[in-house]
Amino acid sequence: MKQYTVTGMSCAACQARVEKAVSAVPGVESCAVSLLTNSMGVEGSAEPAAIVAAVEKAGYGAAPKGAERESSAVSATSAIDASALEDRETPRLWRRLVWSLGFLLLLMYVSMGHVMWGWPLPDILARNPMAIGLLQMILSAVVMVINQKFFVNGFKGALHLSPNMDTLVALGSSASFLYSAYILFALSADLLMGDTAAAFHRLHGLYFESAAMILALITVGKLLETRAKGKTTSALRALMSLTPDTATVLRDGMEVTVPIADVRRGECFVVRPGERIPVDGVVLEGQSAVNEAALTGESIPVDKAVGDGVSAATVNQSGHLVCEATRVGEDTTLAKIIRMVSDAAATKAPIAKVADRVSGIFVPVVIGLAIIATAAWLIAGKTVGFALARGISVLVISCPCALGLATPVAIMVGSGVGAKNGLLFKTAVSLEECGRVQTIVLDKTGTITEGAPRVTDVLPVENRLMQYAFSLESMSEHPLSVAIVEHGRAEGISPLPVSDFEALPGRGLCGRMDGHTVRGGNRAYVEGFAAIPASVSKLADEWSEEGKTALYFAADDRLLGCIAVADTVKADSASSIRELQKMGLQVVMLTGDNRRTAAAIGRAVGLPENAILAEVLPDGKEAAVRAEQNRTDEKHKRRKGNRPTKVAMVGDGINDAPALTRADVGIAIGAGADVAVDAADVVLVGSCLSDVVAAVRLGRATLRNIHENLFWAFIYNIIGIPLAAGMWIPLLGWELSPMFGAAAMSLSSFCVVSNALRLNLIRLRQKENGAKLPAPNAHMEKTEKTIETKQESEDKPMIKTMKIEGMMCPRCEAHVKKALEAIEGVVSAIADHTAAQAVVTLSAPVADDLLKAAVEEEGYSVKGIE
Repeated sequence: MKQYTVTGMSCAACQARVEKAVSAVPGVESCAVSLLTNSMGVEGSAEPAAIVAAVEKAGYGAAPKGAERESSAVSATSAIDASALEDRETPRLWRRLVWSLGFLLLLMYVSMGHVMWGWPLPDILARNPMAIGLLQMILSAVVMVINQKFFVNGFKGALHLSPNMDTLVALGSSASFLYSAYILFALSADLLMGDTAAAFHRLHGLYFESAAMILALITVGKLLETRAKGKTTSALRALMSLTPDTATVLRDGMEVTVPIADVRRGECFVVRPGERIPVDGVVLEGQSAVNEAALTGESIPVDKAVGDGVSAATVNQSGHLVCEATRVGEDTTLAKIIRMVSDAAATKAPIAKVADRVSGIFVPVVIGLAIIATAAWLIAGKTVGFALARGISVLVISCPCALGLATPVAIMVGSGVGAKNGLLFKTAVSLEECGRVQTIVLDKTGTITEGAPRVTDVLPVENRLMQYAFSLESMSEHPLSVAIVEHGRAEGISPLPVSDFEALPGRGLCGRMDGHTVRGGNRAYVEGFAAIPASVSKLADEWSEEGKTALYFAADDRLLGCIAVADTVKADSASSIRELQKMGLQVVMLTGDNRRTAAAIGRAVGLPENAILAEVLPDGKEAAVRAEQNRTDEKHKRRKGNRPTKVAMVGDGINDAPALTRADVGIAIGAGADVAVDAADVVLVGSCLSDVVAAVRLGRATLRNIHENLFWAFIYNIIGIPLAAGMWIPLLGWELSPMFGAAAMSLSSFCVVSNALRLNLIRLRQKENGAKLPAPNAHMEKTEKTIETKQESEDKPMIKTMKIEGMMCPRCEAHVKKALEAIEGVVSAIADHTAAQAVVTLSAPVADDLLKAAVEEEGYSVKGIE
């Protein structure tokens, strides 16, 4: 999409005129004009010169964005021109309003204060009706000159056969002024005839104050509207201001401060505590906590170490980091976010087409109604002044801006709210469609689950299970081995030297350590060397039913124990799916895994069997989404007839791209493959399933806001135009003066924009979904058990659960673990500060007092032992 800056637009009719003119250019496939950002997005093969010429022929100005932009920090990181978002109009309107009100007050004193209520004036004026009339004419003309923009834009639009809101204002004010000028000539004739009393009476028929008042009140409305519209682009301006102007890079071993635009890919840069990260990169040295709230909306800092990625505009809070630049300029995550928000503002939601069609024909219709109203009252025998007042009232109360702004302001605010919360809507269509979704299809791996295997359960038969397993698996790069190695590192286990290592594909691993031959792998492999007790086999079978992979380990002919590994469910998946279901959505899980694993994951997150599609091949995901779109259940059939079901697809992998494209709304997990992100309509920066709930909630709120705006815009004109035309005068005596009509019109657009700003108050995440996610270790079901290896009996392991208060972090957990495992008879202790407990596995009876004393010596409080 090519972006252009458009100048000279004053209302929705202008917007419609520009769109119509550009759409007629050969080679233009689509055109969307944003009145909020004074921008235009054009798709197609048409030359920019032809597009600019079409806009200028329609009576407006245009230029390709970035054509005159200098190479700067803004141009390096921004997908749009920041100058287009600067609020230059508000200061101008303030100056116009102050001067207008100054002269208007003088005019009102003369026209109403003196003429109607007898307020004092100098004798040279008080005794001369012609002087009073001329003074009013001069003061009114000054206000008209101050607000000449209304007349320039209005009559210019009329000459180009594209009348706009300014045309209505200019016609109303001009009609009042010209009619008053005619009365002033009649007044002079009365004076010439010597009829001073008639001349003084004619002063009551002057409308000079109406001509000026209309302009002043419209300026007030414009000022309120401009200030409110400025708030709708605050999200974009805030995003564009996040990136620092300079970066500290390492060149020839020296730290050099350079402009952000000069940072090159592959270059090393330094970030000190408290500084913003200038570009996207990967950590080479150091570790720190980084606040990523600017991108994800999460206020909890994320720990970063060597090998972790960092993003531009995030804040380094503690440590000193040396990073390698991986994405710079417009390739950074922040720049992509800005570009997505900008594109969303420059596109149109389907619901906006109704308002656009109405706005395009609204002004000519209003002019026709004003002429009809004036003629009707003249035919009815009313005076010219009375009839003209009705026509002028129709002109000034009618405002197409309220209709034209109803959708774009809501889309802009909604997109901005989404960006601040890590929800990136690429187009206005995607934001609206999110509000219409009926079915959510979730890919399992990487969306519902973590996407990488983790250790979920440990069943030690001998104390050194984890050390032997960790040492052996550290020699392999298999995903299951990686999971055990990560678990061992988290437990602080030191590996033993391994010799004679051998990997046996499809069976397991073997190696020598500590004088023993240690084997690890599946049951068929290990039980060929060591006996496996029935209790261990039974528990391993239960794990398998839960979709976990059981790995057995043996030293020589002794079984060491069993470890379960699985792709674990994300911490917020179950609660997010439950929330989606509460919102009336049908949730479906899609996976290529076997049915047993899929069923286990489905049960864990609360999905019924009929909502689980397992063993779906990569090329079958697109067909599955299409089938869901063609499905019509009874609830939707009653409510929507035979319309296709609106389906959203959530995925993260390359094989999800066709399904993301096929769905009505494709939602990509931000941490997923670039192909998936490119194919999606919505990108979740935070990669949490709770963000899907937030996206749907925001889509619904935005759609509801648009409906409210359209209702008030339509109802305002439906009620206001008949009232202004005087239709209620014969029945109820209700009469609307042009001045009150101008005031009402000014408030209409302001109310629509203010209503859209209410979207900033929406709570996208419920408390349980917005809470801090537990650490990865807390995701696992740590049900470590032990089994005594006496051949003559297979007693149940002795396990005690201690309720402990005072643990605040993983370091506290390590203190409690170390204290408990130092006690004779304690095989292992797993402390969890989030659950405020420690699970202790015993090989022999240990007194509760002894366990309690060991924990309390570390400064924690034991509230109970079970």
